[in-house]
Amino acid sequence: MNLVLLLPEDLVAPDRARLTGRRLAHVREVHRAAVGDDLAVGLLGGRMGRGRVLRLDDTALELSLVLDQDPPPKLPLTLVVALPRPKVLNRVVAASASLGVARLVLVNAWKVEKAYWSSPRMAPENLREQLLLGLEQAKDTVLPELRLARLFRPFVEDELPALVGGGTGLVAHPGSAQPFPAVLAAPLTLAIGPEGGWIDAEFQSLLRAGLRPLDLGPRILRTETALAALVGRLGL
Repeated sequence: MNLVLLLPEDLVAPDRARLTGRRLAHVREVHRAAVGDDLAVGLLGGRMGRGRVLRLDDTALELSLVLDQDPPPKLPLTLVVALPRPKVLNRVVAASASLGVARLVLVNAWKVEKAYWSSPRMAPENLREQLLLGLEQAKDTVLPELRLARLFRPFVEDELPALVGGGTGLVAHPGSAQPFPAVLAAPLTLAIGPEGGWIDAEFQSLLRAGLRPLDLGPRILRTETALAALVGRLGL
């Protein structure tokens, strides 16, 4: 936790907050803070700054707040990611928030098992928790937009072209033999498929929606590895 992320309900006054639970435990056990110490804090959806510890015990953390910094700007990037395996999902969602993407769309695909959609990790409270953890890691306060597209074809045909708009759309696909474009017009939309790639019908649908093929080379990467590698190459 590089940032103590405050929720609106934590505020007991405009310049004071009271925390319990996971964040209290982290400050005590990892930060090992003491009364009088300053911590990096930020209000969800708002500004960042410093929080001075007024009280810290096994029941609560109380902070006086000075929120005088803007959060880092979001990347002009929409990630469209085929729903990964449940044990990978948390890492993908948290990483997307940490990287600063503006929008994350988890989409269905032929190689996505139906059981993934009913995993407990797809519960709204878990997805939100992973986004918050990503913000804490990156020192950000603004949640990316998260969308779930359980039907591939309606999303790709009816919604994806508008997301691409006048920007650049890219679809990562093994064997497409297309190098990384030299010039990228923002906003960007990047589609990442299952670890085995999109099936041909999906790939062709994505191309018709305005995305250009992109090949990272002969290696088949895990979803979270491909995500980090591709976003890093965008140079945003």
